[in-house]
Amino acid sequence: MSEYLTELFNLTGKVALLTGAGGHIVGELSSALARVGCKVAVADVRLHKASGIADQIAAGGGDALPVELDVTSLESWRSVLRDVTAKYGRIDILLNGAGINAPTPFLEITEQEWERIFRTNLTGTMFGCQVIGQHMLANLSGSIINISSASAGPPLSKAFAYSASKAAVANLTQNVAREFAPGNVRVNTLRPGFFPTEWNLKNFITEDRRAAILGHTPMRRFGQPAELVGAVLWLASDAAGFVTGAEICVDGGFLAMTI
Repeated sequence: MSEYLTELFNLTGKVALLTGAGGHIVGELSSALARVGCKVAVADVRLHKASGIADQIAAGGGDALPVELDVTSLESWRSVLRDVTAKYGRIDILLNGAGINAPTPFLEITEQEWERIFRTNLTGTMFGCQVIGQHMLANLSGSIINISSASAGPPLSKAFAYSASKAAVANLTQNVAREFAPGNVRVNTLRPGFFPTEWNLKNFITEDRRAAILGHTPMRRFGQPAELVGAVLWLASDAAGFVTGAEICVDGGFLAMTI
């Protein structure tokens, strides 16, 4: 049984690039991919954060390369592609995890804030799909995992630009999946429910809001980052070889709940 599972989900020697990897959730996913044998490029606009995660991976015996990446810059993406392929030769897995949010009331959202959130969450994802996707298509192999959100629809209150941008990411994923399928590059969306970070807890989740979220979540709790790992390993592996354009929900039943 263990040999069968190992073969089915085998990622040993694969090269994974994860953006926003200096953060708590994508940092956890970076470590998980390293633990199953991937060589991991830990990318973040905050190089010191990426280096911290890479050091943790190395301390556990993994192979990790910290890289500075501004997902809103096409040239930054090209530079990271050069750096990662110079060290590892190729990129097999891309997880577009970089994202930002803001709790600004709708009538107070500025053009600058709206564009900043869309440029990071949507344009940054598009650039990754373009630059790394082209590399994967040349290799006739690859898995791209984009990150949507439970707020993509119906939208979440207090997250206007974020919700709209994540809805667009889900649509973009389906479009790119269709385009890349003939080249054996799969593109899917991971749609997490509520996995609050320290920033979320400080800026978004009041006691009333916590009660509302958990009251709408059948499992009556928040998710833990480790609970996203299984879906990511599956989507990255050949076990999901016929899965593309899909949206995988990991949300404790949030989207199944009405009254």
